[in-house]
Amino acid sequence: MLYATPDLDERELEVLNQIEGLKHELRHHLREPRRWSGPLRRQTFARAVQGSNSIEGYVAKLDDAAAIAEGAEPLDADEETRLAIKGYSDAMTYVIQLARHDDFSYSTQLIKGIHFMMTSYSLDNRPGDWRRGDIYVRDDRTGDVVYEGPPVEKLSALMAELSDRLGQENGCADLVVVRAAMAHLNLVMIHPFRDGNGRMARCLQSLVLARDGILSPIFMNVEEYLSRNTPAYYEVLAKVGQGRWKPDGDTRPWLRFMLIAHLRQARTLARRIDESGRLWIELDRLAARHKLHERMLTALFDAVMGLRVRNSTYRAALKRSGEGTIAEITASKDLRQLSDAGLLEPRGANRGRFYVGTGELIGLRRAIVESRDPRDDSDPFEGGTR
Repeated sequence: MLYATPDLDERELEVLNQIEGLKHELRHHLREPRRWSGPLRRQTFARAVQGSNSIEGYVAKLDDAAAIAEGAEPLDADEETRLAIKGYSDAMTYVIQLARHDDFSYSTQLIKGIHFMMTSYSLDNRPGDWRRGDIYVRDDRTGDVVYEGPPVEKLSALMAELSDRLGQENGCADLVVVRAAMAHLNLVMIHPFRDGNGRMARCLQSLVLARDGILSPIFMNVEEYLSRNTPAYYEVLAKVGQGRWKPDGDTRPWLRFMLIAHLRQARTLARRIDESGRLWIELDRLAARHKLHERMLTALFDAVMGLRVRNSTYRAALKRSGEGTIAEITASKDLRQLSDAGLLEPRGANRGRFYVGTGELIGLRRAIVESRDPRDDSDPFEGGTR
């Protein structure tokens, strides 16, 4: 027996409709051919990878997360964090590609395979295999046990049931946000692995969303939101879990938390899409004034968003964004030209050299941020139907 989806009430259906409306709006804007869509997609993916790992204590700056995802070396992240982020990035990339296959099917072996890809850097934690004993989740601050997973002898049957449920729902676009949230909840409550259960649950949620096909999971996942609201995330899991495996418990608090997460994250992305378009126009004007090659807009876009730009990450960004491949020496000349134009400022030396945006460049984004309209982030489940 797994945790069951509650019957949706009027308020939950209304919020779900708002989320669906935002999904279709995002899809419309992202399908239009815009040169800034590639850089925005890359940064959004990095935010998701960064967010999911930060929840587990693997903290890295956004530009380091982006660099690791693109196969470049980070500036600050330690080796364990680099490996964790690389594993999660690879798993998410695989999930996004896998979801497009016509012959796709869920299985326990698929779940094990994704987990291996995500955590194989630490063989001590048995990547790709179920835990062999009972498991207890402890509060890092107090050492107290806050959750006890189901007995190990029930593990295989529960994971087979979860896989079967996902398979029965496969291809059904209705209420995909709800189905993805329940997949997340059930996996994290079963806690089938010795380590990496939270990351695996969030990755499985992205896989369910990806199968919907309406919008890339890069723009649908809520890992960035969860990383910014980690105490609330843990609190609702504790409320539903009640300290031990109890699948007949009330799952409505979890569902509502996830609906709010999707609603707020979608609003964040809608704003970023609008602001990215406006920023790109300003950067294009700036490039024309300084007679810069149009590919340099990618470096300027990263810098204006606060990322540290390096030769290796600039080349990787161009390649991933579909701008083409350039030689290391060409990238060096581009960055030097941007520095000579007063748009980027060099920091560090040799392999540690990176560039940051100057006041003129950062001022462009500040002006757009300061012109934002107030955003409604109120709780849609307070005060009756909205």
